Amino acid sequence: MKLAFSTLGCPGWSWEEIYATAKDLGLHGIEIRGIESEIYAPHTKPFKPENINKTLENLKKLQLEIPMLTSAAYLFDEENQEAALNEAKAYVDLASKIGAPYIRVLGDKDGAPGQKVNIELVKKLYTEICDYAKDKGVSPLIETNGVFADSKVMAAFIKDVNCPNAGILWDIHHPFRYFGETPETTLKYLDGHIKYLHIKDSVMKDGQVAYRMLGYGDVPVLDCLKQLKKNGYEGYVSLEWLKRWCPDLQEPGVVFSHYISYMSYLLRQI
Repeated sequence: MKLAFSTLGCPGWSWEEIYATAKDLGLHGIEIRGIESEIYAPHTKPFKPENINKTLENLKKLQLEIPMLTSAAYLFDEENQEAALNEAKAYVDLASKIGAPYIRVLGDKDGAPGQKVNIELVKKLYTEICDYAKDKGVSPLIETNGVFADSKVMAAFIKDVNCPNAGILWDIHHPFRYFGETPETTLKYLDGHIKYLHIKDSVMKDGQVAYRMLGYGDVPVLDCLKQLKKNGYEGYVSLEWLKRWCPDLQEPGVVFSHYISYMSYLLRQI
């Protein structure tokens, strides 16, 4: 398995700080979810037309890759379908240009299920994005969040879509936290479709999710990794530390360093 972190965890860092830290920690990749004050990847400084070649040269020199561009293309939003499609397509175009294999799209708003989602609309828009991306070497991945954190729902959805470049981003937190799924249950339904992993930990405190560094919560991280290894998964495991949305969380320098040391320990256990 390969290790990455999402830039969601270090919103105050420059691009130079991000890639220097990734290299120093021995990571394989960097997942892009905003850089500094800009959340929309195509508008971030490293990927502007005048900078993109230098960015790619530096990454190659450092032996780092960008496996994922994490969009906010909300495919459930009936009133803003065109905006969601335009964002997803812009992310596909950028991913194709920089050699990133995946982008992320969302079929529901939050990690926890909210208002009822029109799954047929999500399916229609997702299929259109997959069709757009299929000749560009990019796989749009739909995340296990909201209603799609129910693995039975996700399994039926991905089967109906039936696109060769479709796939699932398994956020291990959401099926466990909101549907009580064990890793065995999730993989029973989704194995073969999981292309990328978001990893994070939490506890329930006063009825609310409270995020914790890995190993300080009760999400079955080790069991997830064991099941994935058993099933032959060799893709990315990316730490999604929600610092951009939750500024009171611990600082990224501490969290990323802990992530590497803790993951090294876990991977020796599997």
